[in-house]
Amino acid sequence: MSPQRRADMFLPPVEDPRQTEGTGEGDEKENLVEYIRYQRKTLEVKCAGLDAEQLARRSVPPSTMSLLGLVRHLADVERGWFRQILHGLDVPRIYRTEAEPDADFDGAVADPAVVADAWARLREEQAYADAAIAAETDLGRVVEYHHGRVSVRELLVHIVEEYARHNGHADLLRECVDGRIGE
Repeated sequence: MSPQRRADMFLPPVEDPRQTEGTGEGDEKENLVEYIRYQRKTLEVKCAGLDAEQLARRSVPPSTMSLLGLVRHLADVERGWFRQILHGLDVPRIYRTEAEPDADFDGAVADPAVVADAWARLREEQAYADAAIAAETDLGRVVEYHHGRVSVRELLVHIVEEYARHNGHADLLRECVDGRIGE
């Protein structure tokens, strides 16, 4: 990679799909939904234009983290919080198991079929979550789960936090792949 100016490596604002939507002065639920949408889009932006090898590249040794691993991990996160915790469904995680707790990252291999499956699974879980959020009328409603209790509001804030934290990882991973940086 040849040296470049840092400012030239940002995604041009006219190409940023996140800037076209917003709630402005919406209510609390609308604002939380918008933050979730924005963070989800950020992950897509970080992965855009990369092939299977680039998405699966573990750019910060010895970590097994990769962009593809993050996609897989976040599919499991959405499934866990919305299907298992919010709705109390007895469904398994997509990738992680008790025997293989790091399967979301360890199984993120440079195979176009694995990439396609990961995006399909993430989008499926996001669609489920979106429907679950839309159906909620009380952000203060509390659900019990194996670690305690959580309100719908706290769950939504946690999803924003989860994506935001991992999008920070995605920033560094993407910069290692092709130098692109940015929000």
